Amino acid sequence: MHRREVLPVVLRVALFFATATVAAQNAAITTDPPQDKTNPATVESFQLPTHGALVNAFVYVAAGAGPHPSVILLHGFPGNERNLDLAQAIRRAGWNVFYLDYRGSWGSPGDFSFTHCIEDANAAIAWLRDPGHAASVRADPKAIVLIGHSMGGFVALETGAADPGIEATIAISAADLGASQVLGVTGALRDQDRKAIATALAAEGMAPLAGTSPEKLADEVLANAAAWNFAGLAPKLADRPLFVITADDGFSAPPDALVAAVSKDGDARAGSIHFATDHTYSDQRIGLEEAVLGELTKISGK
Repeated sequence: MHRREVLPVVLRVALFFATATVAAQNAAITTDPPQDKTNPATVESFQLPTHGALVNAFVYVAAGAGPHPSVILLHGFPGNERNLDLAQAIRRAGWNVFYLDYRGSWGSPGDFSFTHCIEDANAAIAWLRDPGHAASVRADPKAIVLIGHSMGGFVALETGAADPGIEATIAISAADLGASQVLGVTGALRDQDRKAIATALAAEGMAPLAGTSPEKLADEVLANAAAWNFAGLAPKLADRPLFVITADDGFSAPPDALVAAVSKDGDARAGSIHFATDHTYSDQRIGLEEAVLGELTKISGK
């Protein structure tokens, strides 16, 4: 073969594999996989123990003997958009999906707080890492990716940064709950800042949440104003894949800045994609699935 012919061959091979990968991702969105009667796709529901409470949880178990990699899917505040269409597509792609309702949300016992959400995410990780639990859902206890939407994106980033065993983190319209991001505050926080935060949280809808109030949550945000900010997470996330998805909802600046900082601090596979849509990706659900599945394919190497 002449040297000038080598490059076209390489390009054709690369194009073939890229096309095959995209086709597999699209199939996970549009086509049910073949039934596996020995190890069928199923759902396992249970109560997840976390700090003295038993919260509602389930796992979408992928078809096949496994062990399967797992996604922990973390919903936002208060959680009206659960992204379960995304969860089903992820399962069709061969991943398990662990979903939970945090303490004090959507019928789970206990009191809701942002701190409790982080603790509950850690409880989900511990459950998947338990050999018995992992075996019961045909999961690989070492292959866990966090995906969170809105407040769930905050939970995913905070939790992933604190746990080096998490394989990767994907944040969808992540809400930076640092008080400076909530309000654009640059100086000392004041009583009117507490009121403004409480008013903003109340507007999101508190009915599905128990054991809390807008004022309590505002106090929690103010108490953690220094600790809760995406900028401080970059050094802890720089050694693993990070992918942020943003929309035209006013939440994009902190996640984009985080990706830039992570890319500067290390050689992690940090990336982002933007959709011209609303906070719940109402008219971009297929695009959202394609973006997430594309990143999961990179993470798994398949």
